[in-house]
Amino acid sequence: MSYLRGFIPWIVFAVVGSAHWQWGALAALVAGGYLFAMDRKRGLSADALILEQSTIAFFTVLSVVAFAAPDSGLREYGGALATGWLALTAWATLAVRKPFTTGIAKRQAPPEVWTNPVFLRINVVLTAVWALAFTLTATALAVIDAESLGSTASIAVQVAGFAVPAVITAQYPERARRAAVRKGA
Repeated sequence: MSYLRGFIPWIVFAVVGSAHWQWGALAALVAGGYLFAMDRKRGLSADALILEQSTIAFFTVLSVVAFAAPDSGLREYGGALATGWLALTAWATLAVRKPFTTGIAKRQAPPEVWTNPVFLRINVVLTAVWALAFTLTATALAVIDAESLGSTASIAVQVAGFAVPAVITAQYPERARRAAVRKGA
């Protein structure tokens, strides 16, 4: 479940930002910066921290915008923008063949499996699952915001948008490894 750690700043933004988007953006930036610094101090390489770097970039820009223009129309679309950024990050890491989940998985897996085709395939699949979930969640949140459907709908979509890929992330790797063993991979 250590992959959830990378989403802490996003959760902070969702919680704090629901009442005060400027402070939510800044709190998320601080949380993201702190986690990144702790990970670097623990010796993690920058390429293992793609999600964290993307998080810092997003919340830096959002903090500047939120404090410079607190009444900006972007305020109403904070959840959709944040999730859309995560989708963009996930799709981009797939496009450059460096799925963001790989850096997270390397924190738990021994170095000797990092180049194993099964390990690599699992991370492509998991990143694609997260990318799709982020894309669908961002789209749904944009519609909810545009139609003023309220916080209940927004919360339900956000919970589902994280819970479904989290469950898949928790279950799929072991199933994929067992299937590979059965096939002799």
